[in-house]
Amino acid sequence: LTVKTRLGWHKPGKEIIDVALRLQDAGIAALAIHGRSARQLSHGDADWTLIGEIKNHPSIRIPVIGNGDVDGPVKAGEMFGKYGVDGIMIGRAAVGRPWIFRQIKKYLETGEIMEGPGIDERVDLAREHLKKSIAWKGGIRGINEMRRHLNNYFKGLPGFRDIRLKLLTSMDADEINDLLEKIRERYASVPSEVFVH
Repeated sequence: LTVKTRLGWHKPGKEIIDVALRLQDAGIAALAIHGRSARQLSHGDADWTLIGEIKNHPSIRIPVIGNGDVDGPVKAGEMFGKYGVDGIMIGRAAVGRPWIFRQIKKYLETGEIMEGPGIDERVDLAREHLKKSIAWKGGIRGINEMRRHLNNYFKGLPGFRDIRLKLLTSMDADEINDLLEKIRERYASVPSEVFVH
């Protein structure tokens, strides 16, 4: 059994250290901590200092996983190095960017920043993602949930507005797949550096 929690309800506070110790005593196998309070939602910067205090507390024996504001390889490396966490969780930064995990792995292993994928891989990944989303959640729900990812798959492409609007409003998987192929054709020669992230 693992637990994921935030630093508190209204504002981050030292109470989380007591909570972490109590959870450990109750027998959890690992603790994931998001560096904001519940009331903050995703606003403001995540406070990793308290996550680090918990991880480095002399009585903590379970793995501590940090969460909040990890948006790429450099930030991931910083969180491991500065706070000593056993792992990191990535949420919003992975929306429409499933390659972020291999980029982080490469950076942690070698210190190298891996470039994001080119247009062909992005289209292939988006098609597979759509297929799996529909298989898992069903047609309408799968498409609805997938649409929020589609924008990030292609963020930074010049002159993308017309296709973007169609991608974000279509409720037909075949139409979305056709649009993805149009993206592949239209942007075949665009270098991967134009993409945001």
